[in-house]
Amino acid sequence: MAKFDNILDAVGRTPVVRINKLGPPGINLHVKVEAFNPMGSVKDRLALGVIEDAERSGKLKPGQTVIEATSGNTGIGLAMVCAARGYPLVVTMAENFSVERRKIMRFLGAKVVLTPATQRGTGMLAKAVELAETHGWFLCRQFENEANAAIHSRTTALEILQDFEGERLDYWVTGFGTGGTLKGTARVLKEKRPETKIIVCEPDNSQLLGSGIAQAQQSDGSPDGSHPAFRPHLMQGWSPDFIPKLTRDAVAMRLIDDMVPVNGENALLLTRELAQREGIFAGISGGATLTGGLHIAQSAPRGTTILCMLPDTGERYLTTPLFDGIPIEMTEEEIDISRSTPNYRFDTASCSIPPQAAPGAEAVTPEAQAFVAEAIADRRRPVVMFALEWCEFCWSVRRLFADRKIPFRDISLDSTAYQEGNRGGRIRAALIARTSFRTIPQVFVGGELIGGCTELFDAWKEGRVQRLMKEHGVPFQERAGLDPYSFLPSWLHPR
Repeated sequence: MAKFDNILDAVGRTPVVRINKLGPPGINLHVKVEAFNPMGSVKDRLALGVIEDAERSGKLKPGQTVIEATSGNTGIGLAMVCAARGYPLVVTMAENFSVERRKIMRFLGAKVVLTPATQRGTGMLAKAVELAETHGWFLCRQFENEANAAIHSRTTALEILQDFEGERLDYWVTGFGTGGTLKGTARVLKEKRPETKIIVCEPDNSQLLGSGIAQAQQSDGSPDGSHPAFRPHLMQGWSPDFIPKLTRDAVAMRLIDDMVPVNGENALLLTRELAQREGIFAGISGGATLTGGLHIAQSAPRGTTILCMLPDTGERYLTTPLFDGIPIEMTEEEIDISRSTPNYRFDTASCSIPPQAAPGAEAVTPEAQAFVAEAIADRRRPVVMFALEWCEFCWSVRRLFADRKIPFRDISLDSTAYQEGNRGGRIRAALIARTSFRTIPQVFVGGELIGGCTELFDAWKEGRVQRLMKEHGVPFQERAGLDPYSFLPSWLHPR
């Protein structure tokens, strides 16, 4: 471990880990875990390499917007680099890629423009080109940009050489997305370790390289439409619907010794096996690459050493088939474990709140009563919510109000503003005395109590809240068919 001046210095130097339970006996099977990069994938290397190269060459100007087409991991890596270096970022991404990727990129400050799933990778790439040309943004061109391959030659390849110095390395196994990892790493291994065989994996139902059919391309090396052998597959980040220039370069340079087709269902199963038997949390493409490595291992002689790339973390796939069948609620077995002891259970009221800790246990004071009355009757701010800062129901109401641009007074009784002398507790006691409701939040519109979160949502669906706000001059954006219950966290949703 080391101290770094910024997060970008933490890119690379990912560990090689031995596989102890999933490989056949006598085979030295290892994986390079790229999830140890700061943003959890091998594409952090690409993002850093492309931006640094553009800065050195002058193609990227200070403050200029960066744009790229991505299935997610490159966009997440770019969002990190652009945040650290001060560039706005826009990414284009086909709508069928996992939702968590969009959220991570937006959390890091990027804008995400979705393209129709029917237009595949070529559609999101074409949109990125169109936006770059229209607005004068810097387009990364990860599928053609030599800086992508170059950073793997400088980092990934050299790390592998160092990790296996003085040891056998018979096979290096990878898939291909952009082709940057493949081209950049393989060309160094071919020079420094010519005995190492380079194995490239593809989805068995979408063998672009294995088909032997050339990729139609434009004059700048970018693809000219989808490859005729492409079919939709499970391995996000692997094998787009075209053969990228960097991958075509690797083929032309004769860097590939063999290709292994990988079944998607087998990749899913092995990704779970990798997590549950080895404790390694990888994405689908990692399970797919390891599937290819195990295929090689089945016929390899004892003593063979194999290294497989694991491109990213399993957290990128929570909304994909990888997590199908993984329950949110307790299973029967987990319920039985809960019931094996008497307390802290959902199915029994075995723990009561001590009277002195119950909401409203504070004495009702005239000052608190006056505060509540003033807040409810304030005509300047007709919408008021008595709330708690970190209550999920309060946050759900805030999300509805923010979505509809509703101005309101948020009185968070547990916030620092109300903590001195337990002022918030006294106000809550006065509120309970006035309304007879002990729950939080409590929402008022024009002095009328609507109720808590679900009462507010029901009143919204009936149109009563909107009518009251119009009567009291509260501006808001109307939207037909809005379901306010959609603002609840999934675990609180009643349906």
